[in-house]
Amino acid sequence: MAQRAQRSLEAARNAVPEGTFAVGAGLIIAGLTAYGFQITSFRALDKLDYRALSGLWVLVFVAAPGFFLPLEQEVGRALADRRARGVGGGPLVRRAAFLGTLLTATLIIIAFALGPILVPNLFDGEALLLVCFAVALVTYACQHLTRGTLSGNGRFRPYGEILGVEGVLRLSPTIALWLAGVDQPVYYGLCIAIPPVLASAWALRGQRDLVTPGPASPFSELSANLTFLFIGSVLAQILSYAAFLTATVLASTKAEEEAVADFIVGVFLARIPILLFQAVQAALLPKLASLAGAGRDEDFRNGLRKLVLVVVGIGVLGVVGGYTLGPWAGGILFGDKFTLGHRDLALLAAGSGAFILALTLAQALIALMGHARAAAAFALGIVGFAIVTALEPDLFLRVELGYLAGSLIAAVAMGALLLERMRSAGADSLARLVAAIEHEPLEI
Repeated sequence: MAQRAQRSLEAARNAVPEGTFAVGAGLIIAGLTAYGFQITSFRALDKLDYRALSGLWVLVFVAAPGFFLPLEQEVGRALADRRARGVGGGPLVRRAAFLGTLLTATLIIIAFALGPILVPNLFDGEALLLVCFAVALVTYACQHLTRGTLSGNGRFRPYGEILGVEGVLRLSPTIALWLAGVDQPVYYGLCIAIPPVLASAWALRGQRDLVTPGPASPFSELSANLTFLFIGSVLAQILSYAAFLTATVLASTKAEEEAVADFIVGVFLARIPILLFQAVQAALLPKLASLAGAGRDEDFRNGLRKLVLVVVGIGVLGVVGGYTLGPWAGGILFGDKFTLGHRDLALLAAGSGAFILALTLAQALIALMGHARAAAAFALGIVGFAIVTALEPDLFLRVELGYLAGSLIAAVAMGALLLERMRSAGADSLARLVAAIEHEPLEI
């Protein structure tokens, strides 16, 4: 029996594409430590300071994935293409580094130009959090370029290490600050800003031949679709955090501003379904990859439909859990200061589930070269969010309903566009679709 179990385990390992376990483990650690950071900082700071720190978190995770993840994806794609042809990728990486530096500098200049707006409205007057944001732009630019270089070279184990190590390096000093009684948000802001570059350095230890000599790289090698990738990625991140950003701007009294701290905690509780989806990705995607590679298009489409059903099921589970257990779980994790109610958590969970579905379908659509279509679907979602939010006067209910409506609109539009695209897709395109979802997973 032990031998049969061992053979079964080896067969399962061989069936799973290289890097699936490493990336999956890194994502799980990153997700858990993200929640650990939120729990610890919520307990360490008063509500207004936590709201300011959350403003930094949201701004970082709108800007960094929004602008740098597309560059990472294109570097990984172009490097993998060069590697398959036996061509060195050094010039490509240097070209990407130049573009990343230019983009980072531009974003920092824009951030400081908008400082008079950002500091009082998003950072609650904590000007040093704006400095933390500038530092985070630099460190995340380095990290995403590193991740793209690793994935393009097929080095998915160190890629997974980046995800996990960053989370650990963020959470560990946060716990130390809390235990030491530090209650200044800027120190917790540094825990967000600095770890990305340290995690990249850790993952690069012992790596060889990542940047090898090769022919010159024109700008076009990083895809004519890069602009649409940028637009779609930024719009996706804005929709993801639209509820928090809008509630922060609309809060007009001190009581409402303190309540926004509870609201951002609710947003993170509602994102627990993302962790569940990450757990099933590794089990479902290898089978889809094998079907696509074998040219079994109809079986692949059936498998993709099952994946969508799993996403919907996880979303429903999140809604039920948010309504029945959300306030209780929030009280246990975040203490007596947490006061968000059943309805709020259920609506946020529903919006989160719909957003996961939209993002999953967007990855599939982009893999089939539907970059502009994916960006248009997210734009429709943001328009839907704005319209619904304008119709309801209650501070939290308006953004919760807007988030749900915007995410549903984006998901429906994405699904319709994907079906149209898949009708003309061949086996090679379907294989690219699976690879995109597999190694460009959802992150919190």
